[in-house]
Formats: sequence, C-alpha cells, structure tokens
Amino acid sequence: MIDQKKIIEPDKVACEVCFKEIPISEATSVKATDYIVYYCGLDCYDRWKKQQPQPESPKRE
Repeated sequence: MIDQKKIIEPDKVACEVCFKEIPISEATSVKATDYIVYYCGLDCYDRWKKQQPQPESPKRE
C-alpha cells in the first residue's frame, strides 16, 4: 500500500474590499485603527483607502 501525503490547504483570508479569498501569504496587510485588514492587491487597497474618512486639518484663523 502506498502512503499518500495529505495536501494541506494554506490559511486564507478575505480581501477587505472584494471579499475574494486569498492565501494569507499572498495578502497585503495594513494595520487599521484596532485591527489588521487584508487586500488581494493594490487596486483593492486604493479603493479601501479612498473610502476612509480623511482627518480634518486644523483651521487657521
């Protein structure tokens, strides 16, 4: 009888923008306020970044 090795699936995470599941080793991650978010690529990261509220600059008088 031949021993067959079990193929281990890599850990996967969902892209924060498009929800596509990607191996964690291939994901781009960024620390958000209190957690880490993952992206399948720079396009999704740019879309996420544009959706985030921009901090207000101090008003000069």
